[in-house]
Amino acid sequence: MFLLNKKKKTSGDKHIDQLANIVGPNEILYKKEDLLSYDCDGFVIEKALPKAVVFPKNTEEVASLVKYCSANQLPFLARGAGTGLSGGAIPLNEEVIISLVKMKKLISVDYENRQAVVQPGFVNLKLTNSISDKGYYYAPDPSSQYVCTIGGNVAENAGGAHCLKYGVTTNHILGLEVVLPNGEIIEISENGVPDSPGYDLLGLLTGSEGTLGIVTKITVRILKNPQGKQTVLAYFDDIEDGSHAVSDIVSAGIVPAALEMMDKVAIEGVEAGSFPVGHPKDIEALLLIEVDGISAGIEEQIDEILKVCHKRNVREVKVAQSEEERGAWWANRKTGFGAMGAISPDYLVQDGVIPRSTLPKVLSNISEISQEYGLRIANIFHAGDGNLHPLILFDARVPGETEKALKAGTACLKACADVGGSITGEHGVGIEKKEEMRFIFSDEELDAQTQIREVFNPENLLNQGKLFPTPSRCMDVKKIVKDTVAH
Repeated sequence: MFLLNKKKKTSGDKHIDQLANIVGPNEILYKKEDLLSYDCDGFVIEKALPKAVVFPKNTEEVASLVKYCSANQLPFLARGAGTGLSGGAIPLNEEVIISLVKMKKLISVDYENRQAVVQPGFVNLKLTNSISDKGYYYAPDPSSQYVCTIGGNVAENAGGAHCLKYGVTTNHILGLEVVLPNGEIIEISENGVPDSPGYDLLGLLTGSEGTLGIVTKITVRILKNPQGKQTVLAYFDDIEDGSHAVSDIVSAGIVPAALEMMDKVAIEGVEAGSFPVGHPKDIEALLLIEVDGISAGIEEQIDEILKVCHKRNVREVKVAQSEEERGAWWANRKTGFGAMGAISPDYLVQDGVIPRSTLPKVLSNISEISQEYGLRIANIFHAGDGNLHPLILFDARVPGETEKALKAGTACLKACADVGGSITGEHGVGIEKKEEMRFIFSDEELDAQTQIREVFNPENLLNQGKLFPTPSRCMDVKKIVKDTVAH
């Protein structure tokens, strides 16, 4: 990695030199060979190089960088670990990337009030590891929690396997410090007091995909470890039986901490990956079900789950006999996306949401889409809350296959929207799904959302070209105001 040479006073670019003055000469990358690592995030189909990457160490440096970019009309965006799957951190407009990875402190933990304060570069799983000895944990658990940052989780409103019972990131955010696109620093719910009066700015900013501001400090809710926990693994010869079991479990009044599903192609992938556990090769679907809470009620819930599975013709169902066995099952599931690389040169991850009752219909539709495009599709997803993850397997070396994969992905999202679902549950819209926003929003609704963005980000310098369809008839608020004044 080549950093700005301390001995050189200038880089030949006045903006690079001024940015280096803000963060220090060792905290900026600007040479092409260094920028290649930042040309995409987890969505690798589209790539673009940034103008530079800067590494601020505190909120004040972030604010100074933003003020400079704003004053000089330089597009910019924030980036965490780069694990996002929708292209939200791709510098389409030669942005200055403000990387927050060096702002990675656990600032404080308040066990009495069950909250912690972290910087945006603090890794998700590291928070649980830091407080587990006191009997606490942080609930949001995206599959990338080993490396993804809490700042990035806030931007995308990340979910995870246990969001069925505990909710997604927004349900655990108590306060934010934010640098607005003009460089102003604001505090929202500074003391972490829940349910403050007025507009829900925490809810607005969480999931705004880095288009409204840059989060520099986060107050999160932490939870006490449950007394008991048990995990069930169920194998089905018919994916429709497994799908009906999902609805039956919830209909029985059980709210599992997690209710995951994998189909035959997904199982093939995870068994070829780094954490195989011996799933039967001929099985059509599996459910991974976890219940937790007060120990006294766990066994009754497990018994009811077993009854539901047997009613739906389960081939085999078993309860984890040790923490090691439970951990192996979850490691197998959580590496599911990456494991697809063991059975396909390339894959595209989609992220739709549907009502649970429509699961058999939508999975059937996805199977038809697979046949139509001649591409295998693996399904590995949070079945309990209807958050699907079709993984379209393709080979980018074959002319036309990338385009077919993208079209198949759009068809999968349309299938979700057509049953009253959504085009994303946790991965965000970014650039990947921005045209598909039209599946679930009218032009008037998109107009209203772009007006909100204009309030925070009037120059549209922060992460432009993300989240909303382009080109579109969405209103350009500034142009409307100018035209109104002119007439």
